[in-house]
Amino acid sequence: MDEWEEGKQKFLEVVQSIDQTVQVVIPTKPTNSMFLISLTKGPNRKFITLSEDDIVDLPSEAGICAKVTKTLQDAVAAL
Repeated sequence: MDEWEEGKQKFLEVVQSIDQTVQVVIPTKPTNSMFLISLTKGPNRKFITLSEDDIVDLPSEAGICAKVTKTLQDAVAAL
């Protein structure tokens, strides 16, 4: 598994640990090194942006993991 797949898997694990009912759509390619990620819960949808580097470093960098987790918690709470 390459770095991108590991980061994507970790991202999905973090989302599931926050709320298992949230559906996630991650684009296959970034735009300007940023991913526009869709989070959907029932009829509600929220978009967040994450840099490609943040996703790649997510499994190995505790600081980035904490930052992404906080961003996801805020986004899911807004759904």
